[in-house]
Amino acid sequence: MRRTRILTTALALAAGVLAGSPPAALAAETPKAAVAADTYTWKNARIDGGGFVPGIVFNRTEKDLAYARTDIGGAYRWQEPTKTWTPLLDHVGWDDWGHTGVVSVASDSVDPDRVYAAVGTYTNDWDPGNGAVLRSADRGATWEKADLPFKLGGNMPGRGMGERLAVDPHDNDVLYLGAPSGNGLWRSTDAGATWAEVTAFPNPGNYAQDPDDPSGYASDNQGVVWVTFDESTGSAGTATKTVYVGVADKENTVYRSTDAGASWQRIAGQPTGYLAHKGVLDAENGHLYLAYSDTGGPYDGGKGRLYRYATATGAWTDISPVAEADTFYGFSGLSVDRQNPGTVMATAYSSWWPDTQIFRSTDSGATWTQAWDYTSYPARENRYTMDVSSSPWLTWGANPAPPEQTPKLGWMTEALEIDPFDPDRMMYGTGATIYGTENLTNWDSGGKFAIEPMVRGLEETAVNDLASPPSGAPLLSALGDIGGFRHTSLTEVPSMMFTAPNFASSTSLDFAEQKPDTVVRAGNLDSGPHIAFSTDNGAHWFGGSDPSGVSGGGTVAAGADGSRFVWSPEGTGVHHTTGFGTSWQASSGIPAGAVVESDRVDPKTFYGFKSGTFYVSRDGGATFTASAANGLPAGDSVRFKALPGGEGDVWLAGGAADGPYGLWHSTDGGATFTKLPNVEEADTVGFGKAAPDASYQTLYTSAKIGGVRGIFRSTDQGATWTRVNDDAHQWGWTGAAITGDPRVYGRVYVATNGRGVVYGDTAGTGPGPGPDPEPTGACAVTYTITNQWSGGFQADVRLTNTGTSPWSGWSLTWPFANGQQVTQMWNAEHTRSGATVSARNTGWNANVAPGASVGFGFTGSWSGTNAVPSAFEVAGRKCSAGT
Repeated sequence: MRRTRILTTALALAAGVLAGSPPAALAAETPKAAVAADTYTWKNARIDGGGFVPGIVFNRTEKDLAYARTDIGGAYRWQEPTKTWTPLLDHVGWDDWGHTGVVSVASDSVDPDRVYAAVGTYTNDWDPGNGAVLRSADRGATWEKADLPFKLGGNMPGRGMGERLAVDPHDNDVLYLGAPSGNGLWRSTDAGATWAEVTAFPNPGNYAQDPDDPSGYASDNQGVVWVTFDESTGSAGTATKTVYVGVADKENTVYRSTDAGASWQRIAGQPTGYLAHKGVLDAENGHLYLAYSDTGGPYDGGKGRLYRYATATGAWTDISPVAEADTFYGFSGLSVDRQNPGTVMATAYSSWWPDTQIFRSTDSGATWTQAWDYTSYPARENRYTMDVSSSPWLTWGANPAPPEQTPKLGWMTEALEIDPFDPDRMMYGTGATIYGTENLTNWDSGGKFAIEPMVRGLEETAVNDLASPPSGAPLLSALGDIGGFRHTSLTEVPSMMFTAPNFASSTSLDFAEQKPDTVVRAGNLDSGPHIAFSTDNGAHWFGGSDPSGVSGGGTVAAGADGSRFVWSPEGTGVHHTTGFGTSWQASSGIPAGAVVESDRVDPKTFYGFKSGTFYVSRDGGATFTASAANGLPAGDSVRFKALPGGEGDVWLAGGAADGPYGLWHSTDGGATFTKLPNVEEADTVGFGKAAPDASYQTLYTSAKIGGVRGIFRSTDQGATWTRVNDDAHQWGWTGAAITGDPRVYGRVYVATNGRGVVYGDTAGTGPGPGPDPEPTGACAVTYTITNQWSGGFQADVRLTNTGTSPWSGWSLTWPFANGQQVTQMWNAEHTRSGATVSARNTGWNANVAPGASVGFGFTGSWSGTNAVPSAFEVAGRKCSAGT
């Protein structure tokens, strides 16, 4: 179960698309569509976790304030009342998709409202943009950005080390950031607004996982990896004098400044031959604890040590819980109990088999106990109990032989933190989830502490494909790392991922349109078949056989009646079969690596696309013929689908900024295509239930229309479009897959690269006749306070056109009865006159059809009372109001 999170093929293709932009003259000539807007409610199809959580950060001065960072799925804030996580970076857009990778998070202990995130996904050319430091004064509700002159690597080797970003506990305008790629140590003295290199810092690091990697991924210098302040050497309002910094250099891994960063020295007597993944200071006892590994992690690590450094005397003590010869892993996940500073914990982060290990000492590392021990090999005794009933798929459906167990304690356990206010609460991140306990001190009394997932709300899967059949489960997914799921309920965690076989990553799935209980999926597996079939709508599976040469899943298509399949796997050419893949025959006339799909009416018709050419088979995939259609995208960043119920009706999306890019439609089975003039760029296309007043199914796309990147819906075959997401809900890169729901009008499922499957529902019915006007006027308003803290709050407003005529612009006014102030507003522009606030449309959401809605949000300040306004008006007409 060695899971990797490097880069999907789709993202690699998209990176090339994102790297450029059209010339200004060309952009000016592109027709701009008149784009309406609808307000959607967005949620995740619950999986709970699904990816690597390399960092957990508790605020040191405010109870229950905690953050988690993920390698590709953004950052989250803990909500203590509901024991859930709230996503904080969903606003990151298409052009900045790399900023969904979070290399470090810092929570300000002086002003707990402040939080910072260092963002950027790759330091090589997979990510075309540079990194940035995001800063928030409202706990991540809104952000400002400081661009950096170099890249950051939230999904690079070494990402579990840290934290690279730290706020001075005495002068909180001072922050440090450890940079990768030889860029050294950086500092801000204005609360993260601007940054400059600390030129006095002597060592930018030199360690790379694989210096010879031609991709630049494993060959990058992992750089400066953590910063720790000694709070005993400063006072409020003045910069902390002593600062420790960890560097990816096996001979020189720990440095110190005693003059607030003016000068730096390598600490004498330090261990060599290892990298310090973590450096955690117990200022009360004067101990700097360090967790060492022979590599940067998070996958590798064969030897490790734990050391304690006495800050007053300079003495180093090896406090490792086992002899070096007995380690086959590195140490990380280091934490001190702030209520009982002599209590220290660390993890064997790279112990893949039989399980990870967690170590605990209550005497500053003099002696240790561990989370599990062998009794008589292979039998083991656990100090913990484990309940994964809230996320049952964490067992992986496995039945391993001892000493391995299921569910596992974890793997890639680089993050472990004891709550600084509660010695009984501890959380740790794994490659798949966040686990935690609330009775940790049972460990010390000889009892068992209870571990369970503490991950609800944190959704971190990379989605490769989606399907919503007309019957059975509403959603089937193909995911990176954990295979995929059959969602019978979108609000409940499925009991298990797809198994038998259990793909490490699923790359493609399809169902037979006329027989939706027949489902096929393709994926990656170290040993075993790369294709699987189901005859009960994905509830149970059986593996097929592979043609010779298959090395990866590729794409797969099911014939309309489920009698045959076409598969384009990695490593070999396109193949076809009748039945369930017991034998495959090579297809002719189509190149290897083509994307394949099926016609949704004719069971013998299949389609393919490769390098600008569309291919058609009329004999079940045995032979393909190249279409004469021209003007299609020349590259391979293309996705296309055939319309359910419409024989020969094909929609194709894709392209690149330096060539054809957009959305094309064919009604003759791909013989000819017509490019939609009102779509500037498109990367996905999908279909859902037709609008109440429409006969053609609803189209959905992740696209650029009217100069705006977003998720769009059309109920009139692409003649007009409605943007259904907003600036607060963008989720970075959404180019892998999209589908509507054939049973629920307006519902759309969106694939993200790290934020799981998000789905949206509309309160309106789209363009066309809307509901009769409410007696109170031509508008309705829903005002919801979504978050509130001392002196501040966040609110969402939904404005609905309840009249019979469309709006080409709008302005909503309301009075604040308790003196509240708007501090920042998004998806609308605002002014204030006395107690009255006016919010008016931006350029892209001016058009609101009858029955449709538009939404905006804002943060504000309050004191005393924060009552919900009750009187709203549009153009002098009162709106009905609700919450």
